[in-house]
Amino acid sequence: MATQKLYAGVKLRETRTRLGLTQKNFAEKLGVSLPYLNQMENNNRPISTGVMLAMVQEFGFDVGELSTGDAERMVTDMREALADPVFSDGTPPLADLRLAASNAPALARAFLDLHRAYRQSHERLASLDEVLGREDSRVSASPWEEVRDFFHYCDNYIDAVDRAAEHFATGATDGIFAAVKAELRNKGITVQFSDDQTLRGFETETATLTLSRRAHPSTQSFQLLHQFALLSHNQLLEATLDFARFKSDTARAIAKIGLANYFAGAALLPYKKFLRAAQDSRHDLERLSDMFGASIEQVAHRLSTLQRPGAKGVPFFFVRVDQAGTITKRHSATRLQFARFGGACPLWNVHRAFETPGRFLRQMAKTPDGVRYFCLARDVSKSGGSFDAPVRRYAIGLGCEVKHADALIYADGFATRSDDAFEPIGISCRICERKNCHQRSVPPLERNLRVDHDNRGVLPYVID
Repeated sequence: MATQKLYAGVKLRETRTRLGLTQKNFAEKLGVSLPYLNQMENNNRPISTGVMLAMVQEFGFDVGELSTGDAERMVTDMREALADPVFSDGTPPLADLRLAASNAPALARAFLDLHRAYRQSHERLASLDEVLGREDSRVSASPWEEVRDFFHYCDNYIDAVDRAAEHFATGATDGIFAAVKAELRNKGITVQFSDDQTLRGFETETATLTLSRRAHPSTQSFQLLHQFALLSHNQLLEATLDFARFKSDTARAIAKIGLANYFAGAALLPYKKFLRAAQDSRHDLERLSDMFGASIEQVAHRLSTLQRPGAKGVPFFFVRVDQAGTITKRHSATRLQFARFGGACPLWNVHRAFETPGRFLRQMAKTPDGVRYFCLARDVSKSGGSFDAPVRRYAIGLGCEVKHADALIYADGFATRSDDAFEPIGISCRICERKNCHQRSVPPLERNLRVDHDNRGVLPYVID
């Protein structure tokens, strides 16, 4: 089988710039000629094995950083955007999309931003007719989506915040909850509990942090760490926000919540300790939950963030959906990318998790591009703490490419090498190429349709 060539000119150029080297000096250290390096940086040649070895030997470089993860994400995002009916002249070839994502990532992101703004404008005009003519009816990019994309393209791993949280957790010899309370007490802040449904409330004037007594202990710890991050690591969070250069104050404010949440999760589940425990337990979510006093959802989400250069864990995807099938959280360190518009594929086991509360569902699935995954799903219920309080119900999905399945206790007993064992799933019906899917909701926009009034198969049309 032929080895896939690796074109990573943008990342190679970024690495050289970060090291402060000229092309000439960089070429000398890599043992290649200046023209050859120039061709690699411009994606006219693939990165050779010799260059990758030199990167490791000369700079201690993690070769995994040269992976095309970001480019593949952008290709998937562009394919979905180009499947929009507004692009009626057909989709550019996949090779062209890959070239754009690899050679001009800034241009590709600008295209995605433009399409997202168009979609939001179209949806607002379709559903909010009353805003027409108002002076404040200006359509702008969604701050929430801007923040989501920031974490998406950072591999959901923020190194400085992660290491700061790990450093604090390492020194918490008496337990993370006690350590945070002691730190806050040293700052003159009192921690108290109430029967109110509000999970967390901080009053600056009285220096009082109030947590809900009704919340689960793992939620209490998480909320305590969240507030601690805002109070004790504000400069770090603000510096990270400055680097991100969000387009609006609202996006920046939302991102700060995300960063404080990130700190809380990374402190509750410190990187090296959690990675080692995950490997030793073969990623048993229930055991990890007990060991660290975290919820199943917190453990699953943390597993998807273990992408520290030089110490990466199994590359997982993580997703959370509500009962309507809407994706409320999503991240993927794998080639599997989730639909940016609309719901997820109904053939995916995450949608069946609501039918079997308290149980893990296992599935081996294959996407239209031929990549095979081992998928895990479970329902998650979040009680309001009283009879009359609403219960929030979600389902979470966690998975990895099947080549990593041996590292998961959940994959024991599965015939991971059998072609017939894999169920076909897709990303979104609009870009899915499967012709005879019995759950297809809309036809693929990249295919021609034939309609036969006298014959009916699985679908009311035939996909050419």
